[in-house]
Amino acid sequence: MDRETTLRMTVVDRRPLADGVVGLVLASPDQAVLPAWRPGAHVDLEPEGGLVRQYSLCGDPANADRWDVAVLRVEDGRGGSAWIHDKLEAGDELKVRGPRNRFELEPAESYQFIAGGIGITPILPMIRAAEMAGADWRLSYGGRSLSTMAFLPELATYRDRVTILPQDETGILDLGELLGEPAPGRRVYCCGPEGLLAAVERAMSERPGESLHVERFSPKEPVDTSGTAFEVEVASTGQRVTVHEGQSIIDALGEVGVSVDFSCREGTCGTCETGVLDGVPEHRDSVLTAEEQAGNDCMMICVGRCVRGPLVLDL
Repeated sequence: MDRETTLRMTVVDRRPLADGVVGLVLASPDQAVLPAWRPGAHVDLEPEGGLVRQYSLCGDPANADRWDVAVLRVEDGRGGSAWIHDKLEAGDELKVRGPRNRFELEPAESYQFIAGGIGITPILPMIRAAEMAGADWRLSYGGRSLSTMAFLPELATYRDRVTILPQDETGILDLGELLGEPAPGRRVYCCGPEGLLAAVERAMSERPGESLHVERFSPKEPVDTSGTAFEVEVASTGQRVTVHEGQSIIDALGEVGVSVDFSCREGTCGTCETGVLDGVPEHRDSVLTAEEQAGNDCMMICVGRCVRGPLVLDL
């Protein structure tokens, strides 16, 4: 993962990108060089009131003095996006943490990118990188309507590599048609609403030889910390801590003064990823792949619990 830091940043530009989507350009107040990032990375924005939200970096990694994000207004959310849309102006400052990347663009000869709505944001730097690498790539981009779909002018420059599919004109994405025949060695990258991600996962389960990479900003299932109590051990000190029924490992550690980085508390952002040196965790996150979960050498301690303990955490 990319090295993570916390910065105080200034909104140097703010502009509408589509209906319900605003673009922000963030920079250091002193114009300092920002931490490097790669396609797929996201950062945490901490608006007023401490509501931390994750947003993909959608600009050019070569621009070392600015970060670009796009924020969808979520009417039934917890208020973070509404505050950004209604209150945040050019010239304002806010706390930003990152970058972090659990959605790396891996080398391949060919790619199929699938974006739904605001899920275009992490995909945008990926297609730029794939284009520069001379890879064979295609993008299928769906949204409710053309007016809600950001970055259409830029995407138009890629001509027939990009297919724009507004739902009010073309219906829901036809995954069978856009995936086509199996293409061994192809990497499929997808970001968007949970319904799209789940459908793509089902479709790709029957396509051996291709690999699927997805990113979620909401959990697959409702957050659940139920289950019997168990113990965790802090490897650096040997301190043992009881995690009670309905309590997260993060909260149990916090009660005894062990501080860890966290953000979403839903098992989606990857901030709290922690190594497991002994014991068997119960994975309830939406970040790790099935193979990574089976390895049992790391876990998201905001939602994960224990199969066999104590869990010895690399802290």
